Amino acid sequence: MTWTERFSGLSQLNPALRARLDREAKVLRVPAGQVIFGPGSEADNLLLLISGTVRVQHLSESGRQIVLYRIHAGESCVLTTACLMAHEAYSAEGVTETDIEAVAVPRAVFDDLVAQSAEFRAFVFASYSRRITDLFLVIEDVAFQRMDIRLAQKLLDLAAADGKLNATHQQLAAELGTAREVVSRQLQEFRRRGWITLSRGTIQVDNAAGLRGLAQA
Repeated sequence: MTWTERFSGLSQLNPALRARLDREAKVLRVPAGQVIFGPGSEADNLLLLISGTVRVQHLSESGRQIVLYRIHAGESCVLTTACLMAHEAYSAEGVTETDIEAVAVPRAVFDDLVAQSAEFRAFVFASYSRRITDLFLVIEDVAFQRMDIRLAQKLLDLAAADGKLNATHQQLAAELGTAREVVSRQLQEFRRRGWITLSRGTIQVDNAAGLRGLAQA
């Protein structure tokens, strides 16, 4: 199986275009914890993730960090797509959360295929529209959703099957786009209710039903 077959939209391209992608794109392997793009850097390639996870986050001038979205296997990076189309530099950074394998499609190939192939355009814009919808949901949550509800949902989303979550208060604050003190105060309230146990760098979910009841409020 070639890498193009891992992306449903690309597997529908005609053989000549798929051969060009196989020939001119580069497969990259990057270890966890690496910044693969950052504010001010140029977008020279379309990034397609074969395996692993990349976290895309924004750092404000005041130093507050917020996680915008994650890229998983079989997905492309909407920020990279936007920068390629607008010929603008990145405004956020991408960090590998795990070891990743990705494909970098050069800008020249991206431009040619967008111009020549309806199937490739459909692939690019379908991915773009899905992620833009996700970003609007992030904005809505940050602007309008109660912090205790958002934190309860985030704990449920990130906890392992045994209820254990390895994360600092600062990391959770970045996930939610708020201050560490706000997260710490709310976690203490969850602990008081008997929903979680707190230790350094670790949170244990003891009562998932309690968190779920709040998250669904």
